[in-house]
Amino acid sequence: MSECCGCGKTIDVAALQAKQRRVLWTVLAINLVTFVMMVGSAWLSHSTSLLSGGLDNLGDALTYGASLAVVGATVRAKAWVSILKGAFILAAAIGVGAQLFWRLNNPAMPVFEGMGLAGLLNLGANWFCLRLLTPYRDGDINLSSAWECARNDIAEGCAVLLAAALVWIFGAGWPDLLIGAALLVVFLRSAGRVFAVSVRELRASPQVA
Repeated sequence: MSECCGCGKTIDVAALQAKQRRVLWTVLAINLVTFVMMVGSAWLSHSTSLLSGGLDNLGDALTYGASLAVVGATVRAKAWVSILKGAFILAAAIGVGAQLFWRLNNPAMPVFEGMGLAGLLNLGANWFCLRLLTPYRDGDINLSSAWECARNDIAEGCAVLLAAALVWIFGAGWPDLLIGAALLVVFLRSAGRVFAVSVRELRASPQVA
């Protein structure tokens, strides 16, 4: 009887891991597509906030790829990969900071129509990714950190649309820079949360001799 229960448990775990992999592959593909779209739109629209979103999508794609690599791994392995995810978020923040510095020294009027269209498409894609990952937000650190990235994307998507609206209303480029700076703060805080949770998991998990 215990063998049957054990087999059932193994099958359930295997099915769960397979489902997690499918979800991660889906959100990875979506983020790669939106990365290309956002960076191209940022170049054409002269938008810092769009570039911030594009870099965030690239970081998310790398994050989901790292999550795929450790589905079914030990808690300690997942915690180390979670630290890597925090580093991806931090790298995106550094990229946004560099873009802000460059744009302050090379001002250009953003094209709000391009910002709005790209931002709306990106927000829809991010919302879909968040829905796919939400059932796993309270699971292990691997999927919960992936959900953290997806949640940030919703805030980023709304911020880009707000930037486009303010650029249109005021007829100036400063709202785009302001939103870009706000996203920089969001990325830094998110990286800090991921690092904190990862370190806590590492301290709590036993080391393998």
